[in-house]
Formats: sequence, structure tokens, C-alpha cells
Amino acid sequence: MTSIELVDGTYTAVVDSVEDGLATIFFEHQGEEIASGVFDAEVLPEEGRHADAILTVVVVEGEFEEWGYREVETEERHEEAQSRFDRLSRRPPSNDES
Repeated sequence: MTSIELVDGTYTAVVDSVEDGLATIFFEHQGEEIASGVFDAEVLPEEGRHADAILTVVVVEGEFEEWGYREVETEERHEEAQSRFDRLSRRPPSNDES
């Protein structure tokens, strides 16, 4: 596991991947990525143990005290990503079709 030192506060965490019981997580504060690390997936809320899950993390005295799953934001981010993918995957019209 990775040792990350974050100042006490509340952070947004985005799960990049979960493999073999380990979760790779990116931490954001005020919209900016500030750290990343690998954690035992068991510390995450059960519903947040998947790629692209968005969590709220509370750090107190340098310890990760609280992990909360943000279901609505996770779903919204997934829908936005799928929409971008769908737009990008459409074949542009050929010269004959324009």
C-alpha cells in the first residue's frame, strides 16, 4: 500500500481501478488532483469498490477516518463519459452525405 500524507480535511477521491483486492485512487482538492495511491479495497465502502467510483474522504490527524460513496456524482460522471464516447465514436459524414 502507498503511504500518502494529506493535510487534515475533506477530499474527493476517484477510484481508478480495483484489482486483486487493491484500489488505485486519485485524490482531488478544490478540483485539482493532489495525490494518488494504492489502498486495500476493503477500506472503501462496498458500493464504491469499482473503477470510476467517486468518494468523499475525511482525513483527521493524518489518518483516513471516513470514506463515503457519492452515488449521484458517480452516475453523472459515468453518463458524461459515455456521452462523450458516443459522440466521438460516430462516423463523420462522408462528402457524399453532407
